Amino acid sequence: MANIQPNDRLYQDLARALIEEISSGRYPVGSRLPAERELAARFEVSRPTVREAIIALEVQNLVEVRIGSGAYVKRLPGDEDRPGFDVTAFELTEARLLFESEAAALAATQITKAELQEIEALVQQIAIENQDPNGTEKADREFHLAIARATRNLAVYKVIEQLWDMRASSAEAALLHEKARHANVKPVVAEHTAILDALRAGDSHAARAAMRVHLSAVLDGLLFATEERALAEARRATQAKRERYARATA
Repeated sequence: MANIQPNDRLYQDLARALIEEISSGRYPVGSRLPAERELAARFEVSRPTVREAIIALEVQNLVEVRIGSGAYVKRLPGDEDRPGFDVTAFELTEARLLFESEAAALAATQITKAELQEIEALVQQIAIENQDPNGTEKADREFHLAIARATRNLAVYKVIEQLWDMRASSAEAALLHEKARHANVKPVVAEHTAILDALRAGDSHAARAAMRVHLSAVLDGLLFATEERALAEARRATQAKRERYARATA
């Protein structure tokens, strides 16, 4: 296994280990890497850690992830392939959970009627964007930044704005969020409405709890995004087989 660096995150250790094993010929070009569960058990890490490691290799074009099949080696690493890691979607969402939950609690004590109206309109816009297969999540970003502004604390706002900027600037985070979007994992209107209701009531405890519930669900959605897409594709394939069978026996 790769040498463990004192300040490394677990997924980085795993990514380096897999790069070494690919380089050694254990997994030739075109071969499939072990399944997530197998890697998690072998390296004694969680499945999110495995997911982050595979994404790191995918960003470097070392593996190709085929939905419902697994990760396949695309090329052998060269001397220049020394993984440069960025913030991951999981790390980013965990950070958001910490900061934005407290921001929501603070905003509940400061927010104005005009700001509540703005946030309500953004919830409606989130619902509209969810109907567009090619839509963005611009309203979702603006919803969370509007709450950050309502704290009346510029430092809080700047931190949360930077976290959202990293979601786009980090190749690893952007890739997983793109996968989630393609798997139809989108902002949940009911979760955002619960946050809005708590803000409208001026209830700091409820606002904090609603934001934590929402961002915990985002973490779950990132983890299961590819599985959900694979399940949907399997269902479509099964339905297609049933239809072919029905036509053949008609």
